[in-house]
Amino acid sequence: MGWEIKEEGNVVKVAVDGRLVAAVAPALREEVMGRMTEGSNVLFDLSNMVHIDSSGLGVLVQVLQKAKAGGGKVVLAALQPGPKIVFDITKVSRVFEIVPTVADAKFS
Repeated sequence: MGWEIKEEGNVVKVAVDGRLVAAVAPALREEVMGRMTEGSNVLFDLSNMVHIDSSGLGVLVQVLQKAKAGGGKVVLAALQPGPKIVFDITKVSRVFEIVPTVADAKFS
């Protein structure tokens, strides 16, 4: 699993590649949260994420909580069918804004 993080204005863009699981979740959480400031928005590009476990979901939820507390938001883009099953079963999909593509993510 790997990731690439870019900052563009008040948006932290995180492209996740591979499996977001317990072995890598803490490192990703630290890096993303370390780049967030008051009012930061976070865009997760999940087009190359093939699997997520509860630890990975935990990272996304923690980032969402921090963003909301600071007045920002989190958007998940391009969630693939395999990982989407996990989101649907756990009902986590109800708390996130999920868009079909990165281009569909809007921050005002």
